[in-house]
Formats: sequence, C-alpha cells, structure tokens
Amino acid sequence: MHVAHVASEVFPFSRSGGLGDVLGALPAVQAAQGAEVTVISPWYASLGDEAPEHLWAGDLPELGGALGLGEAPHAWAGEVRRGGVRHLFVGLSPFSRPGLYHDDDVWRYCAFGQAVLPVLRRLGAMPDVVHGHDWQAGLVVAHAQLAGLATVFSVHNLQYQGKWNFAEGSRWTGLPDWALGPDGLEMGGDINLMKAGLTFADRVTTVSPTYAQEITTPQYGEGLEDLLGRLARQGRLSGILNGLDQDRWDPRTDPDITPYGDLAGKAAATAALRDEFGLDGAPVLAAVSRLAGQKGMDLLIEALPALTPHWNVVVLGGGDPLLEAALTGWAQHPRVAFAQGMNEALAHRIYAGADAFAMPSRFEPCGLSQMIAMRYGTLPVVRETGGLVDTVPHDVGFRFADASPQALGAACAEALAAYQQPADWAGRVGRAMSLDFSWDGPARHYLALYRSLR
Repeated sequence: MHVAHVASEVFPFSRSGGLGDVLGALPAVQAAQGAEVTVISPWYASLGDEAPEHLWAGDLPELGGALGLGEAPHAWAGEVRRGGVRHLFVGLSPFSRPGLYHDDDVWRYCAFGQAVLPVLRRLGAMPDVVHGHDWQAGLVVAHAQLAGLATVFSVHNLQYQGKWNFAEGSRWTGLPDWALGPDGLEMGGDINLMKAGLTFADRVTTVSPTYAQEITTPQYGEGLEDLLGRLARQGRLSGILNGLDQDRWDPRTDPDITPYGDLAGKAAATAALRDEFGLDGAPVLAAVSRLAGQKGMDLLIEALPALTPHWNVVVLGGGDPLLEAALTGWAQHPRVAFAQGMNEALAHRIYAGADAFAMPSRFEPCGLSQMIAMRYGTLPVVRETGGLVDTVPHDVGFRFADASPQALGAACAEALAAYQQPADWAGRVGRAMSLDFSWDGPARHYLALYRSLR
C-alpha cells in the first residue's frame, strides 16, 4: 500500500507546532510497519539543513490562469529520503518567500492543492491513498477524490478553516461548478477549504476520540457541527489519538538536559530549573504554550494571585501581545518567570524540571505537551476537553471542568495537596513516566482505516 500524506508542514523541514510534529513521526512508523509512505508538502524558501534533490521542473497547464500565475504556471519538485519515508516537496512561486504562513494563504494553498496530483503524475508516483491534514490539504483531498483515489482527511484544529470570499476564491479551486455550492466547499458566502476536505474525503478523522465527539456540537463545531454530525451518523467520522515521538522526547537520552530515568534525576532537573530562573524552594508549575485564547493562558494569568503563594510559575511562549505584556509584568514577581517566544532547548529543560504542567485549554484537539510532560515525570493540570481527557488519567494528573481561573486554581490546590504527600506524588510520577504514548498503535489504526477503503 502506498499512502501519500499531504500537509503544510513536516518536522524537521518545516514546523510551527503540533501538525509538523505529527507529520514528522507518524509516516516513519507506518513505513516501519510495511507501508510505502510519501509525505508531500510545499517547497518553502527554507527547509532546514537538508536540501531536497531536484527531481522535476516544468509547466502545469492544468492549473489554468485563474490563479494569476500565468496560463501554465511553472512548478518543480524534489525529495529527501529519511527514516524509510520519501519526503516530496512541491515548488511554486507563491511559496518562495520567507516563512511558512502569510495573509494570502488561501490563495497559496489553492495553487498547491491543484498542483499536487499533476506533479505526482509526472513523477509516476500516484498513491493508493491520499491522507490530507488540516485545511491546507483540503483541496488536495477534493481533487484526489474526484480522480478516483481513496482519501482520508484529518482535522488537527477545526478553528482554522481556510476561508475566502466566494466570488474570488471559487475561481482558484480548479473544481467543477457542481462542487462549489453548499453541498461542496461553499459556506456562508465563502469558500472553505476545511469543508472541502470534510465533504469529499471517504473518511474523516480527528486527533483524539473525545474531540471527534465534541466537534459535532455547537460549542466546538465552529459552524461545521451539522456536517460533522452527519458524517458521524454515516460512520465516516472517528478519532484516532495522536502519538508522541518517544525517541525525541525521552528523559533518559535527551541531549538538552542531564538525562534521568528515576526520581533522583528528576529532582536534580527541578533544582537546575530553579537555579536557572532564580526560584525558591516552592514547587514549580510550568506552561509551554502558544499564548492564545484557545490555550487558556489568560486563565492561568488570572489565577496567578492565588497560585504564587504556593507555587513558582514558569511560562515559555509567545503570541497574543496582551498576554505577553501581562506575563512580562508578572515576571517582576519573585515566583514568576516568563521567557517570550519559543526555545526548543529551554522547552526540554522546563518539561524536565517542572513539578506540574498547566494546560487550561478551552479546547484541545489532542495536545502533545501533556504527553511530553508525563514522559518527563511532570504531572499535568488540565481542563477536561479533547485529547486531554483521553491522555491524562485521574491517578496521574489533575483535571477540572470549567474554563475559569477559579477551577484552575482548585485543581492546582489538589495538586499541591498531593505534592505535600511524597508517597502519593512519587506514585503519580512513576505512573506518568511508564505510560505508553508511542505511535505504534495509532499508526496501525490508520493503516487499517486505509485498507478498509480499498
């Protein structure tokens, strides 16, 4: 079986978050399990340290002139083979600028969505199954379905949908007129590339079972709950929990920390983190996160007056300028430390050194941070939503229902009470570090799903 994953990013070539991590790990495990796997992503101006080998360059008259790239836009393709996976990069002029994402991304990914299959045909590399990830691959899934290929579409975050006004955007899709209406990719007077993937795919998956249920409700459905509910009733919607790259995130071998595999090593990592940020002997509560409403970081900030009498709080992240400013102000407090932006090595040190890890997310399709934290013996304090429900056992972490600073504070108080009982805390840490979050099981679930479509 030849499966082609299509996504806007893939670690280590391009990454802004969890999507890139998934595409960096899942395909390699599927290849080890016997599948032929290709990962297709845009050829950005920068792809890290490993330059692709050029395979093909030429014109694509199939794209036509509506995209404003000429009647036969020029394209090119290259590959890197890594970990048993063929990484195929499709080049088009809209992706030659610096950075991954821009304000005109709907137009850019319409061009990419039309180019993928023609490039695969020219390379003689047509797959058995096309597996698209998030809205940037929605149009690829639609074209693959119309070409008679088996298709799977995975929703990593329903909030981002790839919308553009219909009058302009519909000319960019390359789809027939019948596919452009309310039963296709039109929604509320816009084209919607997320809806394209949902509508045309043979099967739709989300990255956790609980999120698959949540998005059929108005609270989490982002306007697509009726369509998603219909897919669920038809048996076309399911949730497959993300795994974790357990080689990359392993406290016993992590080069960014002093490696450890027991409680003594964990205590040393905590002492080192306290020294790094000048913290006192109170337990350390940490967050490594985008600073965004989805992640509930405003709830953590509002809870700080109740937390700081009992906890040191360390936050690494960037995003919303108002949240950044609030944390910068709070960092004057002796028990609060804030590192703005993202720093991979520092993130590893925080995961290793913190005692507890806060994820007060308003919604969380899956989440990787809570898995990483538990792997490093850091106990999660999480809101009961999405993948946080599916991954954080009650006898390991601490869960709360309401998206409020009071509920978060109460869960942290529960964690503090457990911390003050060393035997209870040590048992939780031991159970956390023994949990299996490998990709083996999820990869097999996906392969079984593909086989069901053939």
